[in-house]
Amino acid sequence: MLKTKARAPIGTTAKTGEVCPESGVWKVMGNPTTTAPIAEGNRMPPYSGRAVTWQLIQYA
Repeated sequence: MLKTKARAPIGTTAKTGEVCPESGVWKVMGNPTTTAPIAEGNRMPPYSGRAVTWQLIQYA
């Protein structure tokens, strides 16, 4: 029987430079805002040239 990894819950946050904890669609918290698909294990990117906090809004 395969053991599956528990998913990070929707609403999880990660800051620019941190390792992405879950593949999915992430949204920048604050203004201006955007969404981006980011894969687990990648570094969370900056937005508009600045460090931001990203929030998981949808699983991949």
